[in-house]
Amino acid sequence: MRTTVGIIGAGPAGLLLARLLHNAGIDSVVLESRDRAYVERRQRAGILEQGTADVLRAAGAGERMDREGLRHDGIELRFDRRRHRVDFPALTGGRSVMVYAQTEVCKDLIALQLAEGGPLLFEAEALAVENAGTDAPRVRFRHEGREDVLECEYVVGCDGFWGVARKAIPDELTQVFERTYPFGWLGILADVPPSHDELVYARHDRGFALLSMRSPSVSRLYLQVPDGTDAGTWSDEAIWDELERRFETADDWRLERGPITQKSVTPMRSYVHEPMRHGRLFLAGDAAHIVPPTGAKGLNLAVGDVVTFARALTHRQETGSPELLDTYSETCLRRIWQAERFSYDMTTLLHRAPGATGFEDRIQLARLERIASSRAAETDLAEGYTGFSFE
Repeated sequence: MRTTVGIIGAGPAGLLLARLLHNAGIDSVVLESRDRAYVERRQRAGILEQGTADVLRAAGAGERMDREGLRHDGIELRFDRRRHRVDFPALTGGRSVMVYAQTEVCKDLIALQLAEGGPLLFEAEALAVENAGTDAPRVRFRHEGREDVLECEYVVGCDGFWGVARKAIPDELTQVFERTYPFGWLGILADVPPSHDELVYARHDRGFALLSMRSPSVSRLYLQVPDGTDAGTWSDEAIWDELERRFETADDWRLERGPITQKSVTPMRSYVHEPMRHGRLFLAGDAAHIVPPTGAKGLNLAVGDVVTFARALTHRQETGSPELLDTYSETCLRRIWQAERFSYDMTTLLHRAPGATGFEDRIQLARLERIASSRAAETDLAEGYTGFSFE
């Protein structure tokens, strides 16, 4: 099998890249180790930055998002039983975010790819990327019980942290930067309408809490818990009781309860692999970087990566110049490090570290007070949350 771009992974990054390349007249093949049902139901991100929503629309994948997604023009910060709303459009020149689950993005892109795009092979396990440093890379993979080879001009690894693509970059060429946080998120899905029409980020002495949603009838909520917590040790009643404590306000706001349909614990870490390119192998998304979910940046960073690659390859096809491909890693990393910084700031602003001192508690509150009282500080948060430029 032969193609121009071999894409490993049919998450939102790989699927969007295939769509962007198709629209540019560049052929690709997507290899995905899981089956279609798994890809379309795995719960991940739910917040799309302004730039991500715009890219999906331009790619022809925004119709259902605009019909069913929830545009949000702000978030609410809670601390000391107080409430402060951050108004995104007023602070950013009109930008907003969209609540639209990753599962739905994948469904939309899969349908488009199967109807109009190149081959999308499910249950096709990539075994190795070979000859990455040459002009003729290839992906060895297993599909329908037999091994095969995908011959490519370029390979893009959108196969996540545990995938094979990153392993093809020699260790002596790489640097890894990472931080592991001593807490995680206990997340739930609940069949109950959201108790607020925008996301609520709460800083509390007992730990962080987040009120989010997947639809007008399904709530997504999170609690900060110690690293290594087993979700099964938390009863439904205990979860709702703790959420109520952490979201408490001085007014008459109330948290609505409902049946919990799913619970899990997400670890918190920051990770960056440099470089993101070796020869004709390019990394995108979680294969190259991970952010704690506090800043809602993971999926959006992956979109930035594949937009950068698609533009660079289109430029090469149209002009013959490899300049944008040669600078792919540097271009992506500028945006990635700003997102890493923003996610770190949001995480340390709102989570209480184990053994935190009174001094550290007061610093957190002072930072929140600064955001609530300074338009400059509030603007910095709003600009970071709604997204950094893909340019």
